[in-house]
This record gives sequence, structure tokens and C-alpha cells, in this order.
Amino acid sequence: MRKISTRVTAIIIFLSACMFFNGDAVACPKYTGEPKKFGSINIRFEDTTTVEYQLMKYKLDSFYRSQVARGFNGSVLIGYQGHIIYERYYGYADKGAGRKLTPDASVQLASTSKTFTATAIMYLHQHKYLNIDHKVKDYLPNFPYANVTIKMLLNHRSGIPDYLKWYARYRKNTMTPIYNDELLTLFAQYKPALEFTPDTRFKYSNSNYAILARLIEEVTEMTYKDFMHQYFFEPMGMKNTFVYDPTEGLPGKATKSYKYDWTEYPVVFSDGVYGDKGIYSTVRDMYRWDQSFYFYEFLDSNTTEYAYGPCSFERPGVKNYGLGWRMYCYPDGDKVVFHNGWWHGNNTVFLRFIKDNFTIIVLGNKYNKGIYNHGPALYRIINNSPLSAGFEDEGYE
Repeated sequence: MRKISTRVTAIIIFLSACMFFNGDAVACPKYTGEPKKFGSINIRFEDTTTVEYQLMKYKLDSFYRSQVARGFNGSVLIGYQGHIIYERYYGYADKGAGRKLTPDASVQLASTSKTFTATAIMYLHQHKYLNIDHKVKDYLPNFPYANVTIKMLLNHRSGIPDYLKWYARYRKNTMTPIYNDELLTLFAQYKPALEFTPDTRFKYSNSNYAILARLIEEVTEMTYKDFMHQYFFEPMGMKNTFVYDPTEGLPGKATKSYKYDWTEYPVVFSDGVYGDKGIYSTVRDMYRWDQSFYFYEFLDSNTTEYAYGPCSFERPGVKNYGLGWRMYCYPDGDKVVFHNGWWHGNNTVFLRFIKDNFTIIVLGNKYNKGIYNHGPALYRIINNSPLSAGFEDEGYE
């Protein structure tokens, strides 16, 4: 396999600039009986002294006062057209030490990490280091499922069972961290049965993205951690974003992960597996990540739209999954592209209204399922109108 020798050109950090996305969302297949179009974001907030902005901020602060009273501990950022229009930090990064959440306190992204893994794969595909229509076995010879392609891993149509659900059958020790190479060895050794014939339906499986991360390593001859840092985090100025390694522990500013009662989560076997989770970041860094897609810093326009394309049509409706992205595809062409996450006590929301360049990011490090309701609530407050009836929280991941 070829080793990548070029570096991604550094991008401009633009949090204070007003930026616009001129592309149109790709129309989705027409469905019958779908919800109406959600309202467009029609307010600009360059002038934060206006009565309109102050009223919006008051409503958002009131919402989060009630959420904190219900146990919310985390950070939130709302962005529009390159502007941060709302940013708050509530609670603790490390409660035992009394350390509060701050802009540089990294939080485990959980399954929102999948957006990075998928983009890395699509970057390699775009530059012809791999082809997502090829069989995984072409790159990982010991991979036991001959008919599974890279694309089937990306869109969760592989049928490969989730390792979180079968690992304990073969290894009694569930506390010592394992890594992706060992996980792939277990797949090759035990060959857990596929749950369905590949590419016949969608079923979310963390195994898919753990395998993709190992594939990145094979193709680039770099560790996943180093590749993501050198080709994504560093060029974007994401100074507080990194891939977690349990043997190295967390850096001092990173957050600890808590249960609802402030009990800290222990490290377990799956904490060493990356690609499906394992990336720590901040709301500001995630906004940099969000904005990079509008300016095609890593993926060109065709590859970006390909990644945003829905891949599963067994069930009618607006909900779908593309190549690393959950989405709501509306009959008129509007699209919401997002990915939530849940791992240990970390609950995350990364919600992107791509037609409007409007983004909601919520990162929590104390278990709180209610975080997944924040997106629709914040949208209603800012836009002063309800979302389409079909827009609902998407559960944990």
C-alpha cells in the first residue's frame, strides 16, 4: 500500500468572520406523506446589541437554566454563517478537583467521532488511495467477510455484528483495553456470524467504524491517531482535539466521564478501540470541523455530496444514513445532516442544517439522555418556529 506523502494545506481560522455557503442541498428521493419543509434561519446576529438578539439570548439562557436544574453538565455552541451566536459552559470537567468546564476542556465525542473516520476514508477515496466500492478483504487480507465492501461499512449495511455485544463471549477479561488490531484478530479467529446478507438493509454497528479505522492505518502506514492529527486536527487548528489512548491517559484539560450520580466511569476493554468513538474535542473545535465542509477544505464538492447522500430505502420516511452521517431528507430537497453520540457518560449532539449553514453542538460529560432533545428545542427558540413534524431526536447514536 502507498504511504501518504502530502500534507493537507492549513486552513484559515474563521470564527470571527461572516461566511456563506452558496451550494444547494442535493434533492432527496420523493416520499409520500412527508412532513413540510422546516423553516429557514432568517435572522443575522452580527450586531449582538439589538433587542432581537438580546431576547434570543435570554430565551436560550432560560432554557439552559432549566436544563442545568435537570442535571445537564456540558457545553453548547450555536453557529450561523460562520458566526458563533451562542456559547455557554455549564458545570464541571472534573468534579472531584472542582475544575469547571472551559472552552479548552475536551469532551469524548462518542459516536460523533464517526464523522471524522468517514471523512478520512472519503479523503483517501477522493485521492485514490483506496476505493470504497472495493472489498474490505482487498486491503485487510485476514478480514473474514468476503463480500463486504468499504462502502457497506460506511453506511452500516455490512451486517457485521457490533463487537460491544459479542466480545464477552470470547474474552472473559472485559476491563483491560484492547485496540483495533486485536479486535480484527478476534474477528478473523471467531468469525461471528453476519446478522444479514450484506447490503440488504441498514443496521447500526460500531464494528464497522472500528474496521474503517484499522483500514486507514493499513492504507496510510500511519496510526489512526497520528493520521487524524496530522491531516485533520492540526491543519484546522483544532488544538484541543485528539484520539484517546487509555494507556496514555487523558491530558490535564480533558473532561472526566460521569454517571448521572457523579460516579466516574471506569476504563473498560472497548475504551482502546477507536474510529467508532474515542475522539475528544470541544464545541469550538467542532465548529471549525463543521465549517470546513462548506469550503471543501478536505473533500471536494462531489465527494461531500456523495457522503451526504442517503443509502437506505427499505423503510419510507425522511430518516436515513449516508456515509458517516445521519440525516433527515425532505421531499423539497432540504436536508439536516447530523450525528449524535453516547459513550459512558458522554452524550453529544452535532446537528447541521446545511442549507442555512446553521449548526447546533452540545457536548455533555455527565450522563443525560435529555441532551438529545436540545437540538429541536434550540432550533425553535432561535427561529421562533417549530421544526417539521418529522424532526425528532435520534436517540443515542
